[in-house]
Amino acid sequence: MNLFVLDASIALAWLLNEEAGSQADRAWLRLKDGDALVPRLWHFEVRNGLLVAMRRGRIARDASAQLLRALERFPIRTDVEPDLETAFDLADRHRLTIYDAAYLEAALRNAAPLATLDKALAQAAAECGLSLVGGRIGT
Repeated sequence: MNLFVLDASIALAWLLNEEAGSQADRAWLRLKDGDALVPRLWHFEVRNGLLVAMRRGRIARDASAQLLRALERFPIRTDVEPDLETAFDLADRHRLTIYDAAYLEAALRNAAPLATLDKALAQAAAECGLSLVGGRIGT
């Protein structure tokens, strides 16, 4: 299986049709051949991103509902076994939010690459020896 951990920043780039470069494009291609793993909070983050876009007039309410329905068809699995202590330690060590550390912890525990547009999270992943889907941010 071609498993990778998917950050909300990548999913929102797909859904909102934002230019995100190779990270988003390669994650999309990888999703066609495998599964993405996300922490539970990902579902809230994606919905919050759509809500913010809706409030800013970037998308209509109907469009957000359609995007969420489309997202349900993607091969995305929710991680139900997070190691909260490890996530806390990673957040502290790499100066991340606990939310970002949840993605890092899932990637480490599953020995899976990480797809993100967040520079601090990408840096922490690299420091932990994880590969990034799409390579370094900004490439």
